[in-house]
Amino acid sequence: MPPRPPSPPSSTSSPSPSPTPSPSPSPSPSPSRNPYRRLFAIPGTRAFTIGNLVARLPMGMFSVSAVIMIAGTRGSYALAGAVTATGLAATAVVAPWTARLVDRHGQARIAVPATAVAALGSLALLLCVRLGAPDWTLFAAYAATATTPNTGGMSRARWAHLLQGDPDRLHTANSFEQAVDELCFMCGPVLAALLCGALFPEAGTLVAVVLLLTGVLVFSAQRSTEPPARGRTGTGAPSPLRAPGIPPLLIGFLATGAVFGSMEVVTIAFADAQGHRAAAGVVLALQAAGSCAAGLLHGVLRLGGAVERRFLLSVGAMAPLMCLPLLAATLGGGGGGGLVTLGGALLIAGMATAPTMVTAMTLLQHRTPEGRLNEGMTWAVTGLLGGIASGSAVGGVVVERVSAAAGYAVPVGAAVVALLIAVTTARGPERPGPPAARAPKNGPHAT
Repeated sequence: MPPRPPSPPSSTSSPSPSPTPSPSPSPSPSPSRNPYRRLFAIPGTRAFTIGNLVARLPMGMFSVSAVIMIAGTRGSYALAGAVTATGLAATAVVAPWTARLVDRHGQARIAVPATAVAALGSLALLLCVRLGAPDWTLFAAYAATATTPNTGGMSRARWAHLLQGDPDRLHTANSFEQAVDELCFMCGPVLAALLCGALFPEAGTLVAVVLLLTGVLVFSAQRSTEPPARGRTGTGAPSPLRAPGIPPLLIGFLATGAVFGSMEVVTIAFADAQGHRAAAGVVLALQAAGSCAAGLLHGVLRLGGAVERRFLLSVGAMAPLMCLPLLAATLGGGGGGGLVTLGGALLIAGMATAPTMVTAMTLLQHRTPEGRLNEGMTWAVTGLLGGIASGSAVGGVVVERVSAAAGYAVPVGAAVVALLIAVTTARGPERPGPPAARAPKNGPHAT
């Protein structure tokens, strides 16, 4: 989950000059009309982006690979679901602490060993499944993967560090990052299922581990774009959880995550009820494709006005668009025709996801205390994961007790809750940042 400010906080809170000079974006003598070309003209950005893409793709592979691997050898989807849920809960607890260490000691010093521990956890799970170890070992092994660093958050922190004082390109960068999130969670599960089915049940996990390690090593090796570590000079900065305006925003992430989680479960159940369960992945991919396209388009647009207002408008658009899948499932008829109608509705509904996430993360960066950027964004991811788990559970209950079509009322309800929270959140206070990190008052407020 899920994945900015005119006043982006860098990863350091010290006002004194850093031993590593802060790189600044150097404008091209003849600016391109393509904002993405201008973005990647900055030295070092292509290298860390490639590494981060490789590291981020496995995030959509691990859970699917684990479910296929465990269910295929142990014959229990209940056990597979419980193991992955345990890993999700462990991540929610451990990830913010890992992010705090990243802010304090630097990305490379923390991300590499944290990734190594997570990789060992995945390999231990593979061996436990392969060797027929007791069920409790599966829970212990998968819980160790909770140290996986928030690679998307670290990439966004680099953009915020590089593009201080350049809100236009920062807007493009964060829109690009959200599109990458959607792309990875669209392609990751498909790749995992393909590997596990075409090769052997453990293939998805093995490939995901190799990609994660390789990507993080390449990403961490790009030291010229890494934000300087704040060390212990910023220990007086409050925790993001206690910063003004952050708690209600995190609750909004929880509600948004419930939209995603319930939509996935309900769509699988609806496709199964139509007799086309294998098509559920394709239908869900349409939602991700719509969000990915909207994210890239959002990065091209130059949107004026305060980010609080744009956040409220984005969530306000998401709530009614989430009614489209409910209408399609209820009125679209049965069989393949119903799935085609649903796919079109999900494609359109997904277009509200990326702008909502981009502006929400923008607002989060506004309000995150100086020097706590990675931690703040990781708390947002934690909220999204918690919402996904909750939405999946509620969606499953509605599907079983009412119907698959009625299950689409769950994401609608979650989107309405997110909108109600946004009405309050958008008026919250902003974190004051250093003048160099803030956009001009009469300039465009962009991500």
